[in-house]
Amino acid sequence: MRFIALLLAFPLFSVAATRTEHVFIISFDGGNPSIMQQAEMPNFKRLAAEGAHTWQARTILPSKTLPSHTAMLTGVDIAKHQIDWNDFFPLRGQVKVPTVFELLKAAQPQAQTALFCGKIKFRHLWKPNTLDIFNCGSTYGPEPIPATEEKKLVPAQQVAAQAVPYILENKPTVCFIHFPDADSAGHKSGWGSPEQMEAFKVCDQALSQILAAIDKAGIRETSTLILTADHGGSQKNHFQPIPSDITIPWIAWGKGVKKQHSISKDSLFTFDTAATALWLLGVPLPAEFDGEPVLEAFEE
Repeated sequence: MRFIALLLAFPLFSVAATRTEHVFIISFDGGNPSIMQQAEMPNFKRLAAEGAHTWQARTILPSKTLPSHTAMLTGVDIAKHQIDWNDFFPLRGQVKVPTVFELLKAAQPQAQTALFCGKIKFRHLWKPNTLDIFNCGSTYGPEPIPATEEKKLVPAQQVAAQAVPYILENKPTVCFIHFPDADSAGHKSGWGSPEQMEAFKVCDQALSQILAAIDKAGIRETSTLILTADHGGSQKNHFQPIPSDITIPWIAWGKGVKKQHSISKDSLFTFDTAATALWLLGVPLPAEFDGEPVLEAFEE
């Protein structure tokens, strides 16, 4: 009943037909696109070349991990989702606006939703009855996170290793996957440093595991992938309102995506990711959404 009430509470922005069966949103934390294009990332670059892409998408301000990912997964800017902190603060509870997982469950209660992340602060995006699995190096239940884990950081290879068996067994409708390594390397050694370039390489290897799992699960032809980032970065940080910090990649690949297409839309924002994922799955968009589907990336 709460899901029906949720749908009735939001005037509909648009109603789209189902265009794909599975959406995978994969975020490369700290993904400055100019640096990623120089890194050894053959899988990432192949998907960009084969699908639809832009290297000039924008994140929100401030360009911090938790606020930016919240916009990515709720379809609204920080003024509406109100997560303006960037650490795990259990007493602040969950995000107050609907997530893509929540909206999907409201429209399609049997849909499988999954979140695999490298930072435990994503717990703020896990609202009751919206995720079938929340995994940060291991699967968590609704119990409080132990204080010893409130700074938990899980590398990309481990994130992928946790996601692969779930993909094979459950074939999720929406699956969000977060690779944190490049952000950690950027803060420690600098954006574009050899250490960060190696981290991007490792993240690309983790991406290859996800791609192989999608193939093995037999859902490649019915899946659409969105590859993006929460923010860029320069020197050893990413908090400034400058192009290197707020510019992110946005790539669509798979079912329904235009092939070898360079997206010309000059105002593609991170909250458009949520709108695009829901549009692909035929889920009505709330009128309150700031995001809009990136229609240009897809065949008519």
